[in-house]
Amino acid sequence: MVRERALRGEASKMQSIGVKKPDVFIVGAPKCGTSAMDHYLAAHPDIYMAKKEMHPFGSDLRFGPQFYRRDQEAYLAEFSARNGERRAGEASVWYLFSTQAAAEIHAFNPEARIIIMLREPAEMLYSLYYQFRFDGNEDLPTFEEALAAENERRAGRRVTRQTYLAQGLVYRDTARYTEQVRRYFDAFGRERVHVIIYDDLAADVRAVYGRALEFLGVDPTRIETDFQVINGNKSVKHSALRGLLNDPLVRSTAVAIGRRLPRPIFAALHDVERRLWKINSRSEKRPPLAPEVRAQLKCEFAPEIERLSELLGRDLTHWSSSLPVRSRTPILAPHATAPLSSAPAVACSARAA
Repeated sequence: MVRERALRGEASKMQSIGVKKPDVFIVGAPKCGTSAMDHYLAAHPDIYMAKKEMHPFGSDLRFGPQFYRRDQEAYLAEFSARNGERRAGEASVWYLFSTQAAAEIHAFNPEARIIIMLREPAEMLYSLYYQFRFDGNEDLPTFEEALAAENERRAGRRVTRQTYLAQGLVYRDTARYTEQVRRYFDAFGRERVHVIIYDDLAADVRAVYGRALEFLGVDPTRIETDFQVINGNKSVKHSALRGLLNDPLVRSTAVAIGRRLPRPIFAALHDVERRLWKINSRSEKRPPLAPEVRAQLKCEFAPEIERLSELLGRDLTHWSSSLPVRSRTPILAPHATAPLSSAPAVACSARAA
């Protein structure tokens, strides 16, 4: 409540001096097309999109010291180049996961428009695992081991110096979409929340983009993007360079020094960092998700998908359908002693049948 009162006070101050508040928020989920939508919206002449993943909202998100999390002053400075665009916004994918971000964004700007993007849980989690492997948040060598380690991660164990968001390593929690979406419906009302399903984006990106523009109240015929693939799967060329770029001491020191520098110089340093990440990365196709792991996750998430379908008024049960009949032997991660799910594997097998 203290945080929300402070945000309301900041918003009132901005209004009194005639400063327009950001009013478009792509809130997640991760690996659901948010980078692409952010890129496409930024190409529209009536929309200004600031840097992605700033995360000034979501006070319950416990980012590590290597994550540059902007305070309100630095956050608003990111919109200083706005030049008459009707809408301005940003994308930070952990807002959806956060239990506090919806209320905090609403306190900052109750007139904001929210875009939520969702993907079939098994695919989203698998993609997220590879993203974390790329950026250093995850060190376990297989997806199965990462799933099996969730309870230890929840207790603060089996994380490394490179881990910048341990909460994200409890993978299944990131795909509990129903309660996450409901928080935004409750805070903003359904008319101010636009939900995009990744399947639709993959099938007809132009149509999905057009509907997003209509939701934001800008000209949907001004499509000035070529819809290129954004943020595909990557791997690092040199883990030592990634370790340096993601080192908590190095990054926190750089941020502390950078905040004392003139803004153009600080921005230039960020550009150098982005170029180093780009130089150190290569596009790489993910190996296919193991069929037995996919079946297990589809089974586990079937009740969640039913609840989400009811909330959205759209049947998404194909996300958990076509489950093969499986044995009653739990799926084990390599060298683990516990099944991937804390729920009995028999229950999943029965539902699959």
